[in-house]
This record gives sequence, structure tokens and C-alpha cells, in this order.
Amino acid sequence: MKLRRGVLRAALALLLLLLPPAGAVEPISLGLAIAGAAASALTGFISYPRLYCYFRECCLHRHDQRAAAALQDTLDKKLFGQHLVSKVVVKAVRGFLNNTNAKKPLALSLHGWTGTGKNFVSKIVAESIYKKGLQSKYVHQFVATLHFPHAHSIDLYKDQLQSWIRGNVSICPRSLFIFDEMDKMHAGLIDSIKPFLDYYELLDGVSYRQAIFIFLSNAGAEKITEVALDFWRNGRTREDIQLTDIQNALSVSVFNNKNSGFWHSTLIDKNLIDYFIPFLPLEYKHVKMCVRVEIESRGYAVDEDILTRIADEMTYFPREERIYSDKGCKTVDAKLDYYYD
Repeated sequence: MKLRRGVLRAALALLLLLLPPAGAVEPISLGLAIAGAAASALTGFISYPRLYCYFRECCLHRHDQRAAAALQDTLDKKLFGQHLVSKVVVKAVRGFLNNTNAKKPLALSLHGWTGTGKNFVSKIVAESIYKKGLQSKYVHQFVATLHFPHAHSIDLYKDQLQSWIRGNVSICPRSLFIFDEMDKMHAGLIDSIKPFLDYYELLDGVSYRQAIFIFLSNAGAEKITEVALDFWRNGRTREDIQLTDIQNALSVSVFNNKNSGFWHSTLIDKNLIDYFIPFLPLEYKHVKMCVRVEIESRGYAVDEDILTRIADEMTYFPREERIYSDKGCKTVDAKLDYYYD
């Protein structure tokens, strides 16, 4: 904090020295003069990237090690019941950020039922790399039903998507692109970005090897639940599930799902998705954890009776066993509004 204040004082002092006397400046030009002097002062003074980034958001705002540490810490504290997600996402992102000679962009595909944490994790990844998170100008989020609603406009969407990615990676090589609702995206559309995910050193003079792509989808959730139930019925815990138990079956399931934006996609066929990450359905105990954290985040004392009532109000499946919440933690926030506000 002291360093930041010192930097600000020095920059302002330089600004005042560079400004001409007020009487010598035409009123209409005063704003431009101030802006020009400020730019000159700051540009000359803030010649080092770290100092410059105190004043403006920078491409890859946090150092690679800090980003990985922030990601690990937040997932440990706020993500429940997803041991595979925490392990794979942290290792994949940390390894990629620390790799100074990546051969291709990082591509993660997150799969699971609604409410299991896919959007939450993509948000945490964005926040670990950029302080402004999803609001950063270097983070770009696409929602299939919002940005690509019409099947007859696929060719237009392809051109627009390629132009957007090309333009933003040219500005910031460490751009982050998040594609939500992949299960609702028109088949074939996502293949337009295949060149950007491939092993090219340069495309039209631009390298995409530092970019990160995250895909979110409900597709494959049935296969994930099938594996989880099989472990449960055989007396094994969910923590016994390993990525090798599910990843191949998950990628095949998504590839052959006609209702998925990845249906027969070249991104899968050419092995350009680095990890298919399964989000397991959440159990009763995980819902209670979500409720507790949400209560605490609102500044309320935790009432165990209310916490239990909210968890009990959720619906669970399969119908006989009632093991997994069919909405995960999706409606926890709304239910707390009823009890606390």
C-alpha cells in the first residue's frame, strides 16, 4: 500500500511540473493538455510493467504462480464434492500458466448437471488470472442461446466468432474465452475455432498458444451419474472415482450426443480438448455445505435448523435412493431469500 501511494504521489508531482501555467492554455484545450501531460508523466515514470499495472488492467494481471495459488485457495474453500474438478483444473491451469513454450492453447470442457459448479469454477479461473474476473476486458464469455440463437445464421456466427477471437488474442495473448450452454449450441458452430486450438505456431502472424478456452455443458451428465451410482452401489465412495474411470466414456458420450454443440466435433475428433472434466452430482451433505457458506457470506449467524430445512426442501434422485440433488446448489440463494430477507 505504501509503495502504491508513493507511486501515485510521484506521478502527480511529475504531472504538476509538466503542466503549463493555467493562463497560457486555451480553455477548450485544458482537458487535452492535462490528459497529454498526465500521459507523458505516467508513461515516463511507469516504465516497468508491475508499476504500470497499478493504474491499468494488464494482460495476465497476476503473476503465474499467484494465479495458481489463488485458484487453489478459492476452490479449496468454496467448491464442494468435486475432488476431480479441484485436482484437474488446478494442475491443468497451473501447468499451462507456467509453461513458457506451450504448443497449443489450453482447452477445458466442463460437464455435469445444472448446479454442480461449472459456471462457478469458470468464474474462479477468471478471477484467479484477472482481478476483474468475468468483467475483465481480457475475459470473453459466450452464451449459446444469447449470442448464437438462430440456426440459419451459423455462417455469420462463425465469421463473427473467428474475428472476435483473432482480434482479442492479437491484443492479449493470454485471453480467456468461456463458452456456456454448449449443449444448446448449434452443431458445427464450435468447429469454426478449430484452427485456434490446433498446434500452429502462428496463424496470419498471430499466436494463440497462450490463450485459454473453457467449454461448459450439461451433455454427458447422464454418463457421469451412471459412473457415480455404480461406485455408490458397490460400496465405494465418490472420492474413489478417478479421472480415468470416466473421461474417455464422457468424451465419447458428448461426441455422439446429437443435442450437443460437440456432436461429431473436430475439436474432439482431433483431440484438441485437453481435459473433459466431470462434475459429479451433489449429495445432501454438499447441499448443506453450500447453504452454510451462502449464509456466512451474507453476514448472518448460521441457524442449523434453517440450514437443515433448506437442504431438506431440495429434491433428490434417483427416486428410490434419493442420493443426489437434482438442482445441485442452484436454488440455495433463492431459498435463503425466503428465510432471511
